Amino acid sequence: MNIVVLLARLSRPAEERQLPSEDHLVQLEVTVAREGAKSESVPVVWFGAPAWAKTLDVNDEILVIGRVRRRFFRTGGSTQSRTEVVADTVVPARQAKKVAAALERARTAIADVVPA
Repeated sequence: MNIVVLLARLSRPAEERQLPSEDHLVQLEVTVAREGAKSESVPVVWFGAPAWAKTLDVNDEILVIGRVRRRFFRTGGSTQSRTEVVADTVVPARQAKKVAAALERARTAIADVVPA
């Protein structure tokens, strides 16, 4: 099972991109605060994001639910890799009911696979 839940702040404004395949995605760079440790920066990609996603800005707090993926690509004659979170759901943290519903869906998905 590959489920990621992040409560984080945007490190930079959301960036919309169109891929050669004509698919659209929104790239997010988020910072996750860790109590008693250094914060961590996490790249997030969100395919099929709604129009409001590109209005997300620095310091907006969001909840991200998705999965970890490592992708490989060629650049400058060598193979590179990037580990990122592919978002299924992104919710502004200020929308408490939507956050609670998204977390419940993630909990249910985990409970369906992991016995109690």
